[in-house]
Amino acid sequence: MSNQPLPAVSFQGVTKRYGVVTAASGVNLDISQGEFFALLGSSGSGKTTLLMLLAGFEKPTEGRVLMSGTSVSDVPPHRRQIGVVFQNYALFPHLTAADNVAYPLKMRRVGRSEREARVNAALGLVNLSDRGSSFPSQLSGGQQQRVALARALVFGPDVLLMDEPLGALDRRLRDQMQLELKRIQGELGITVIYVTHDQSEAMAMANRIGVMSGGRLLQVADPETIYAAPSSHFVARFIGECSILRVAATDGGKGYEIAGARQSLRSPAKDPFDIVVRPENVSIRASVEAASDDAFGVAATVRDITYLGAGWRVALELSDGQSLLASIMRGDDVAGRLAPGLPVVARWAPASVAVLPTEGSS
Repeated sequence: MSNQPLPAVSFQGVTKRYGVVTAASGVNLDISQGEFFALLGSSGSGKTTLLMLLAGFEKPTEGRVLMSGTSVSDVPPHRRQIGVVFQNYALFPHLTAADNVAYPLKMRRVGRSEREARVNAALGLVNLSDRGSSFPSQLSGGQQQRVALARALVFGPDVLLMDEPLGALDRRLRDQMQLELKRIQGELGITVIYVTHDQSEAMAMANRIGVMSGGRLLQVADPETIYAAPSSHFVARFIGECSILRVAATDGGKGYEIAGARQSLRSPAKDPFDIVVRPENVSIRASVEAASDDAFGVAATVRDITYLGAGWRVALELSDGQSLLASIMRGDDVAGRLAPGLPVVARWAPASVAVLPTEGSS
């Protein structure tokens, strides 16, 4: 027998329909014990539907939802040992922070002394030990979010579900809370399933990411793999900026040609295919500087330059009419010399290229 622990959560062939609308379609997914897992997708992609099915607020039309190997499809929400934090924190305005946190324990008939100890520990975990007597109206948005988190953790759930919990905060507070959530998850070792439409948030926090669209789970992988080796055009475009370029296969798929320039691939690809290039992997040189060597380079023209503080985003048009994005950082030799209309040569390394089947090809 295997000594591997059972997944904290399993979706097995889960489909959810609302009339003629399919919100989740044939989802198969295992989430490990103690994992920080992000469900990432735009509005209507099906990510919140999966969360609602796991929390018990909805039942699957087909398939099963399991926790630690046991089906919970017919288990009511209050018996699933799941903590939930929503974007709307849903704090009781007439209760203090401490009383809000204590509420799940009261519902579970936990004794007064134990209840107070757990509430104090939960408030300490979220760095609000000194605000237990404050009402929600006396707390900032970030503090209210911490109270909601403490309330979701105070009864010791097996799994913590978070649905866009930082969406109402400004950028600075979101960044701070990302660090806090990672710290708390690491300290407790709890399984977290985090629903978001913000790819940078998912990349910064999750051990693995599941990208969803149209109710389907398109790719599940660690952040680096999702970014560097997307499984589809949709995933490539959804995760950060990129350029997807049409190329012609050469040497039986061992390389490709684009705008008259040829480059080999790390491994052969099935024709027809496109390539994905991230802006930070593109270097730019003036045409006269690049003319003296025979390194791979694609002729292009600068179309637009956008200042980003730490550097510039440069929009290029290749000689075959395709568009390419490049990121130029401060200190780059070409920084300050680029201008719209300037002819340049763009380069990228074979190791930075991701290959995708051309859309519509079998």
